[in-house]
Amino acid sequence: IGHPEIFPLVFTTKTQEIFNCRVLEDVTEENCFKLIKKEDIIQDLKTRAAISDFHPVKKVVLEYPGEELLVVFDANFEYGQNFYLIASEEAKENLLKPPEATEEKEEEKEENEEATLEVQPYKPPVHKPWVSLGSEKEVEDESVKDTVPKIKYRISRVRRKFGAPITFTDKNASHVKDSYIECTSYQDKAFSIKMLEKNIGMQMVPKVREASTQTKWTYPKNAATQYFPRELSNEEREKSLSSEKLKEFFTSVHLRMEIALQQNEIMNAFFDDWKALAEDESSSGGKPDVYLKAYQSFTDLHYLKDRTISCVCWHPTIYGIIAVSSREQLFYEEEVNLSVKSVLQQSVILFLSFSDTIHPQLMLECPEDIYCFQFSPSDPNIIVAGCINGQIVLWDISQHEENLQSTKPDADGVKMSDTDTVNPSVPNVLQHNCMSGTDPPLVRFCTVSSIQYSHKKPVTDIHWLPDYSEANQTDATFEIKAGACMQLVTCSPDCSILFWDIPATKLSEQPSSEKVREQEIFGMPLDVPDTLNPLNLCWKPLIKINLCESDTNTEYSPVRISLRELHYQLKTSEKMQSLNTREVPAKESPYLEINTPSSKALKMLKNISASFFVGTEDGEIVYSDWKMEIESDLAKTVSQKCTVHSETVNTLQRSPFFKDIVLSIGGQSFAIWKEGVTTGPILQSSCSAGRYTAGQWSLTRPGVFFIGRDDGNIDTWDLVKKTYEPSHFQNISKSTITFISPCVASPEQHFLAVSDDLGVLHVLEICQTLSAASRNEHANVLDYFEREVKYLKHCEEEFQEHQDFQAKTESK
Repeated sequence: IGHPEIFPLVFTTKTQEIFNCRVLEDVTEENCFKLIKKEDIIQDLKTRAAISDFHPVKKVVLEYPGEELLVVFDANFEYGQNFYLIASEEAKENLLKPPEATEEKEEEKEENEEATLEVQPYKPPVHKPWVSLGSEKEVEDESVKDTVPKIKYRISRVRRKFGAPITFTDKNASHVKDSYIECTSYQDKAFSIKMLEKNIGMQMVPKVREASTQTKWTYPKNAATQYFPRELSNEEREKSLSSEKLKEFFTSVHLRMEIALQQNEIMNAFFDDWKALAEDESSSGGKPDVYLKAYQSFTDLHYLKDRTISCVCWHPTIYGIIAVSSREQLFYEEEVNLSVKSVLQQSVILFLSFSDTIHPQLMLECPEDIYCFQFSPSDPNIIVAGCINGQIVLWDISQHEENLQSTKPDADGVKMSDTDTVNPSVPNVLQHNCMSGTDPPLVRFCTVSSIQYSHKKPVTDIHWLPDYSEANQTDATFEIKAGACMQLVTCSPDCSILFWDIPATKLSEQPSSEKVREQEIFGMPLDVPDTLNPLNLCWKPLIKINLCESDTNTEYSPVRISLRELHYQLKTSEKMQSLNTREVPAKESPYLEINTPSSKALKMLKNISASFFVGTEDGEIVYSDWKMEIESDLAKTVSQKCTVHSETVNTLQRSPFFKDIVLSIGGQSFAIWKEGVTTGPILQSSCSAGRYTAGQWSLTRPGVFFIGRDDGNIDTWDLVKKTYEPSHFQNISKSTITFISPCVASPEQHFLAVSDDLGVLHVLEICQTLSAASRNEHANVLDYFEREVKYLKHCEEEFQEHQDFQAKTESK
């Protein structure tokens, strides 16, 4: 810096030998200059090219005007390298021939000036008259003067009253005239004048403080320590080993040493007992690391904005795919009168992916807003949903399964799949509509239930039932493929529970021409009616249950239902089955045969397990057992109810670890029920400050479940630790939590999908403490439930004995 003509260089030993500038031989710290010809440097650049040490300054060497360049040995590395190059003639001359004469002249001049200063005599300062520059006027203007005349008061008293005694008496002020004066407040105009401008003089003086410090320094001293081992001589060793004292010592410690050696062989002396005693580190004094970490957040400005997410389901087989349904934010009056619902916005089920949080991967067309939907456990490509108008809708997304598995973002950030490619048999208008926008594929529904036989109010809950055996036209029973779920159950506040059947479809081998025809069918636009589906608007339920009390005929409005594993068998008469069988030729549809049985032709076989829990709009939990009538498709129920919730039951779910344990949530409390115990819940929480709006059991820990509240918080309950309050709570959203859905992606990664009332889906990662079960947790939770059941039975027996005692006393 400040010397642009200096260029530091690194000269290797080879370069020093070539140009005769070897360190401490040719050049030293005293004789540090070396002149090198420009032609030699250029020749070295041509010979060694980039290996040459002059290559970094090649341009400087070529543009140098002189014939010789000066290279200086930098012994102290002032410029960072062992040599530096002088790139100008003037700097080279200054270094080789320093201007000594000029420096001598300057020194002589400075000496003469010092001599002249010493000779000059002292002259005292002369007083000069003060000349006014107007400062006194400014001081006069800034000085404070009294401009308001002072008020003078004169107080006098009669001379004879000075020193007279004073006596005070009590007297009513109203009895004496002018003895009571009320001092009322009034507005003083003198203080209401607004000051527009005010001049204030200020002067700031720095505050100076003197301080000093002193450091104590001690003289350093070197210290060393030398030690050597103490050894016994041979005579001392023999004397010590043969002494009686040593023998007595070995005899006394022999048994203890033997026991210690045995213990070392039996157990690990370095085993951490504290860590094994409390896996969650709570017993060792430290708090466990409990949290729900934000992983992803989804929303859609067109389909989810300002809408309530009604249901969330994880794809059973594809990682990172979540299906979401939404509905309008309706008030109570609008929910009662569904005719005022806006139909301007299309209702869809969105498939969202972790790989693209902005664009949906797939959309399912819905005739109405969806309240609930479920994937089929046996075939994830089959989806059923319940609408706000009471209808049941079914989709088949098998044509888009590869799209969901292999979709990747393209250059524009929009995900395209194989099904989005242009079909040459589709008109150009349809191709333009499919390829011009960024919307994902829209799948049309396969089947919609009949409005006449569907629910009259919104379908609030839907579940798949396990496989069963069915009778064919010759009354010979055949078994459907193991694990194929072909039936489902729905409930609605219209006091009914419906069981639905999906007829078995058989696909035949098709020639290549028919496969092309099938692709054209699946690529049909939405405005082309699907006339190839015989179940559309003809789908009827198998069984209908009217939920009411047998004695008083009081009807219940179910909103949630929980069934055990139902294995029931339905039988169709030959005559009615033949009338309801409809065949479609293979040329028109890929389906060869679809059976649509009538609901009135069905009869119930024996040995049917039909117990279930139901949560109602009034906060009641109904435990019911229904049986089919022989000549009707209606079923009567034998119900037992218990009211524990102050508002509508929004969650009724069985524990994934205990099939007879049911969790119910509604209002400001939750309850845990055990099937077979009809006296009440085995655990009931106290009323919370906010409303509980959703809940789910943990999939990996038997004693953990999550509850969402109307203030956007998630309460985590751990029955192993606390049963009177949540073990952890965390704020997720600013609005009401509407749905909770857990998922186990891998043994190390667990997710919790939480939706809110603003149309936002939050995906949270569950920590290891909440996902990993502790040792014997399953047995401990089961033992806790059994103890609560015994305590409930004990209280019931005591209450019964008390009632019997009172009855005997009254009779006497």
